[in-house]
Amino acid sequence: MASIRDIKTRMDSTKKTKQITAAMEMVSASKMSKAEQNAKGFVPYSAKIQEVVASIAAGDSEATHPMLEHRDVKKTGYIVITSDRGLAGAYNSSVLRHLYETVQQRHNSKDEYTVIAIGRMAYEFCQKQNMPMARSLVGVSDQPNFTDIKELTSDTVRMYGDEEIDELNIFYNHYVSAISQQVTSTKILPITDIEGNDSNNEYEYEPDQQQILEVLLPQYAESLIFGALLDGKASEHAARRTAMNSATDNANEIIDDLELSYNRARQGAITQEITEITGGVAALE
Repeated sequence: MASIRDIKTRMDSTKKTKQITAAMEMVSASKMSKAEQNAKGFVPYSAKIQEVVASIAAGDSEATHPMLEHRDVKKTGYIVITSDRGLAGAYNSSVLRHLYETVQQRHNSKDEYTVIAIGRMAYEFCQKQNMPMARSLVGVSDQPNFTDIKELTSDTVRMYGDEEIDELNIFYNHYVSAISQQVTSTKILPITDIEGNDSNNEYEYEPDQQQILEVLLPQYAESLIFGALLDGKASEHAARRTAMNSATDNANEIIDDLELSYNRARQGAITQEITEITGGVAALE
């Protein structure tokens, strides 16, 4: 059995760890609330730009754009969004596992795909697995602005326009609720999920639809990437909050067990001392 001193030392260490995890839980809860607002606040912009693009795509004009057209897929680009730090449960491992399995199933050669890594965990994973990386970005803010990733999104969309890649997919954790995040994969390019509607007559285009598509479609593709990043950040903070909550609960259980062991050890020590004193008194009589 461990000594009273050893038990007391472990109790003190566990209590300090509990204070840290409890503080991290509170910080993550605060960040999660802000990130959730950011993600939800971006939805109206994304929906409106999609509506305008759909209106043009469904119109009677001859306006076309390479981003709306399928082509033979010779090389695929994968954007993967992770965090820069751990202590977030399965947040990173789940999305990285999905990326790895997809690559193993779809590709026979490294020449057939490339990765755009957002987050240190994704960057280090791709390096470790020797996956080809076209772009990477680490150190993204907990509450990112579009300017933080504008260069990466522009370069990635330009890769498709320059036919360096023929398809672009994104892997990230979708924020479902404070206790639930879902690994999601979405095709960014070519743009295939735009549904036409009957609202195209509500718009008057100046100078013309073709020129608007040339400007609007790259912005739309970039907005999809940024929206996924905002969604992923909300998921990251939620996952870290849940992980720290579990760690705090586990610390409480360990402390309870240690206190029980400590009290038993103290009781045993006191009993032994009483026995020794009684034995000593009896020897002197």
